Amino acid sequence: MAAKQRTRSRTVLLFRHFDEQACKGEIGRGSDELLSQSGAVSNGSVMSPQPNHSDNNNDAKKVKLDKNQNGKPSKVIHIRNIPNEVTEAEIIHLGIPFGRVTNVLVLKGKNQAFLEMADEVAASTMVTYFTSCMAQLRGRAVYVQFSNHKELKTDQTHSNANASAQAALQAASALSGQNETQGGPNTVLRVIIEHMVYPVTLEVLCQIFTRFGKVLKIVTFTKNNTFQALIQYPDVVTAQAAKLSLDGQNIYNSCCTLRIEYSKLTSLNVKYNNDKSRDYTNPNLPTGDPGLDATLAGLGAGAPGVLASPFAAMHGLGSPLTSPYGNSAVGGMGAGMPLAGFQMPGAAATTALSAAGIRLAGTMGSTGCVLLVSNLNEEMVTPDALFTLFGVYGDVQRVKILYNKKDSALIQMSEPHQAHLAMTHMDKLRVFGKQIRVMPSKHQTVQLPKEGQPDAGLTKDYSNSTLHRFKKPGSKNYQNIYPPSATLHLSNIPPSVSEEEIKDAFTKNGFPVKAFKFFPKDRKMALIQLPTMDDAVAALIKMHNYQLSESNHLRVSFSKSSI
Repeated sequence: MAAKQRTRSRTVLLFRHFDEQACKGEIGRGSDELLSQSGAVSNGSVMSPQPNHSDNNNDAKKVKLDKNQNGKPSKVIHIRNIPNEVTEAEIIHLGIPFGRVTNVLVLKGKNQAFLEMADEVAASTMVTYFTSCMAQLRGRAVYVQFSNHKELKTDQTHSNANASAQAALQAASALSGQNETQGGPNTVLRVIIEHMVYPVTLEVLCQIFTRFGKVLKIVTFTKNNTFQALIQYPDVVTAQAAKLSLDGQNIYNSCCTLRIEYSKLTSLNVKYNNDKSRDYTNPNLPTGDPGLDATLAGLGAGAPGVLASPFAAMHGLGSPLTSPYGNSAVGGMGAGMPLAGFQMPGAAATTALSAAGIRLAGTMGSTGCVLLVSNLNEEMVTPDALFTLFGVYGDVQRVKILYNKKDSALIQMSEPHQAHLAMTHMDKLRVFGKQIRVMPSKHQTVQLPKEGQPDAGLTKDYSNSTLHRFKKPGSKNYQNIYPPSATLHLSNIPPSVSEEEIKDAFTKNGFPVKAFKFFPKDRKMALIQLPTMDDAVAALIKMHNYQLSESNHLRVSFSKSSI
């Protein structure tokens, strides 16, 4: 017993010595040699000496390390300073881009790991790469060097000790075989969205893929009726990590499945920064829309001020995936875990979260509450018209039609996620015969004119308006937000008002009615269908808050249904 106690004390002292040396920065290449002296390292567990009373079982748990006395390059890689919660799969992912990984050992108690490559060439490539580019695991810098050991021997029969390591190695083996047929890893990923029930925007993709590293460029397109994207990372390791973690995941519950492979392209050539393509390394690219580029130039902002800065700030945030999956497996995501925590712009997930009073952090939060709207019909548009239309998607605080460019306006919403909803639903919507453009503004607020400053009524403050739809937290109105359509939802109808009276009111204001239907169980509400969506947009602007009786004003919004 005393002998065992002495062995244990010697081992503890040995580890303490190692910690002290590591803290002093005195242990460099070959520091793993200290760890093998006790001869009792169990795979994936805290290192501790093993008692000898069950030799057979302990032999199965032990790891034998054959030393390389020459100090030359080895196919075994030693990785230091790993986070406590790191998995075998995460260690393996560091090595996969450089070649086939044949074995892995994680010493969680000592924040170290060993990775065995198929040959020294792959190991040398990996060590050389991480000499010039710092390796990271879960945001922590880790140190990659050659081990003093020639090979890493673990007992494959003891399944309980290394089940997770073997599973990770099998997955890596299958992956490396797949890579060989595909031509190997690349910095450009090709992403295919299957079962695309909800729209997936370039911004959504950027947020998801930024979780794994800096995204340089994105190009989206539709091929064979399937939405696809090309996404370029600065290096193969980052692209590899994103592919391994995201392939097969769902963006939203049970739909929008990511299928990821390596592209044959090694670099993307992006000509325009718009909703289809983006080069984050060159914010000065035009949008490709002559009218919009002219508007940006006329505002003196140029493409960088309006497009690049807000989007750069937005994408600089951690992805919404970080919080829900930060403590799970590789890349912050558990196997088979859907990305349901991600906010779905302008659709059911956004609505449901908003209804619960939850802000959609990470989608539009950093771009603020102000939108720039351009290509307006300056003959028809007024601040009140924009207040009513944008008020469908949030509480409009201020509207400013630009004095020197009256086909453009700034609109301030009360919350960033409301601005995102409005932009998602109304960019490229036809309003008064013109297709408007809606994008984030560089301004944080809309300034009211100073006293005596000419404004001609182009700037209005609506902060105290009684017509806000979402003043109450968790308002039920959040549950009834839908994209523009030719069918309008009417509410607040008094019992005394008939179908004919409502239809007459619309007709007299220039809106021919195609169909009308009261709700069977609630006559305070009805659906009214107009010939076109353009008619419906104009009718909503004109007829919202229309007085039906002394105490009842009509409430109008877009409907998800048709008659």
